[in-house]
Amino acid sequence: MSNYTVLIVEDEDDVVELLRYNLARNGYRVETVTTGPDAISRAGVLQPDLILLDLMLPGMDGLEVCRTLKKENRTERIPIIMVTAKGDEADVVAGLEMGADDYITKPFSPRVLMARVKAVLRRPARTKAPEPGSSPTVRIHQLEIDPGRHRVLVKDKQVELTSTEFALLYFLASRPGWVFTRYQIVDAVHGSDYPVTDRSIDVQIVGLRRKLGTVGTCIETVRGVGYRFKDSEDR
Repeated sequence: MSNYTVLIVEDEDDVVELLRYNLARNGYRVETVTTGPDAISRAGVLQPDLILLDLMLPGMDGLEVCRTLKKENRTERIPIIMVTAKGDEADVVAGLEMGADDYITKPFSPRVLMARVKAVLRRPARTKAPEPGSSPTVRIHQLEIDPGRHRVLVKDKQVELTSTEFALLYFLASRPGWVFTRYQIVDAVHGSDYPVTDRSIDVQIVGLRRKLGTVGTCIETVRGVGYRFKDSEDR
């Protein structure tokens, strides 16, 4: 039996039962709520190991729930997998930028669902911040990345990034000019057991470029291969 508890936040009965059945048969403890306010309240008390969050909730939608959970000290480190309809690309981008860990689209395969759940739960806890001085500060293209303080400055102004965005930016910027495939990026940022999807990396890159402003153009797409951070000697 698994020692993990999963909180399902979903208002469609058939989806709830599908999620509950597959989680339970794999040994997970499951609790369910159907509204945003109940999700926030229950997550704070239950402290689940993972939240499966539907974005299309009545009243308080899933994005607002995600935003609130990531702002609260008691719930900010609980992993969240968003459950969304296929056409909700903008919401997926917004959710990932708020700190959600992954997403799965409806209708979904139970095998894919469980692979993503297991992969997210195997990832290191977000509490493991680098020790000051353990990794060098990167300074390139009017960008400064300080892993010890978990701080990013663009033209001396601080930019707020999620944990995943920070790790992705540090990985690329600390190796300027090197080209990495999406698989290599996922392996470096999430671990080799993370289920790779081109779209998940592309979404993170889009959000990162937007937050970095003009410096975001230094993250270059290498068609047919992956991404690289522009070398300081490049013009």
